[in-house]
Amino acid sequence: MIYLAEIDVSVYGSKMIKRPLILCLDQGTTSSRALVFNTHGRIVALAQEEFPQHFPRSGWVEHDAEDIWLSTLRTAQSAMAEAERGGDAEIVSIGITNQRETTVTWDAVSGDVIGRAIVWQDRRTADICTQLRADGREAAISERTGLTIDPYFSGTKLAWMLRNWDRAARLSSDGRLAFGTVDSFLIHRLTGGQMHLTDETNASRTLIYNIQNGGWDREIMGWLGIGEIQLPEVRPSSAWFGDTKPDLFGRSIPIMGVAGDQQAAAFGQACWHPGMVKSTYGTGCFLLANTGGELVQSSNRLLSTVACRTGTEPQYAIEGSIFIAGAVSQWLRDEMQLIKSASDTEALASSVESNAGLYMVPAFTGLGAPHWDADARGAIYGLTRSTSQAELVRAALESVAYQTLDLAKALEADGVKLNRLRVDGGMVGNNWFVQFLSDILDVDVDRPEIIESTARGAAFLAGLNAGVFSSVEKLEDLWQAERSFTPTMNSRIRNQYISGWDKAVKSTLYRASLDR
Repeated sequence: MIYLAEIDVSVYGSKMIKRPLILCLDQGTTSSRALVFNTHGRIVALAQEEFPQHFPRSGWVEHDAEDIWLSTLRTAQSAMAEAERGGDAEIVSIGITNQRETTVTWDAVSGDVIGRAIVWQDRRTADICTQLRADGREAAISERTGLTIDPYFSGTKLAWMLRNWDRAARLSSDGRLAFGTVDSFLIHRLTGGQMHLTDETNASRTLIYNIQNGGWDREIMGWLGIGEIQLPEVRPSSAWFGDTKPDLFGRSIPIMGVAGDQQAAAFGQACWHPGMVKSTYGTGCFLLANTGGELVQSSNRLLSTVACRTGTEPQYAIEGSIFIAGAVSQWLRDEMQLIKSASDTEALASSVESNAGLYMVPAFTGLGAPHWDADARGAIYGLTRSTSQAELVRAALESVAYQTLDLAKALEADGVKLNRLRVDGGMVGNNWFVQFLSDILDVDVDRPEIIESTARGAAFLAGLNAGVFSSVEKLEDLWQAERSFTPTMNSRIRNQYISGWDKAVKSTLYRASLDR
């Protein structure tokens, strides 16, 4: 097979294409983006559109699925028009990567969405989770799904919809209720309702998919009270997921790769060898370590999950999830109005020599791994009359690094030592933050030349399946570090900072226990 990055010309199907391109639909928590990649893995066009967030009650987070669809379609059409301008380049394949666990239901006949999408950050199903534990289901669910019982995952969200939305319950009784994560919903719309599919990485985050045998677990569904609904067919991440309707883009384009955002980021970071670890800093933070063909069951409240695969054998990973990472900068900007943009945080954090004993625990929607406390709420410790804007901003950034350290400690206790970390996501453009992360973790941190690892991973998956890229090994050659950060912090200061963080987290967890 010809490696197209070397000559940038291909016969795709029966048509000569001088410059084949891949369109990635990167549907995130706060915005939808479309990025077009060339055969060198570089971005040639990008469009982005934010959409509204809905917070109807404390701990509830919702999206309008129509906002997700329309923003995705508009950005895709815009990026495609820019990339194909001139006539010598053509998009030959589409990859999709998406916010995981966010739950959508729709009428399988009419295609109408039922209610708002319940977002992965949403905590409304805490009572359902408590009941599952009381019923003694935790061990079985963890063993079969690799997950812990928590409102984070899709299964309890779907159960809540069926219990609280009459229309959803009626459609389920009639066999007309379709369930999916965001990837399934987009595939449904892109193909004109012809395909109801998902990939293994997204399915593995639902709490109702058995990663041991690779199928939907009807017994767990029964425990949740989920009856006869239309579940998506599960395919590998690099596979055919249907062709788009011709009227959307002027022609049909095959969807050839799909992966949940964190598995896609690991693939884009070339972390497909066992022991390699990446951490993505978007709305949340997700640290994922490749475990190859071995399904590692965590003893320290991390998650076992499915990794992207391009061959016939399953691939696994172990993951730690932090709910609030880049979202803390959004909070500083939108709610506290301390900054005008996230980029302001670097200069402010750099302007103070220490954290002055100030710690922020950003448990706005509970604490994720390794604590898994849905009742925890955000707190700031060490405030004084002299606390400045810069110190508060620094404490917010520091909190993300400390949470990453908590994940690294749990990972090491599970037998996977963090020797080096690859990072990506919007937050890692902040040099101060990445250096502090390296200092707190006490390991070298590599920032790639192209930090859009999530979208790049989905493009790689789609390009491999479409023949645009010849092999995984060739893709590995495309990854380059833009900068490596080495620890420079004095160990005494590092230990002092970590001790203060540990005390802040313990206080937050204790406060949550009093409220229960």
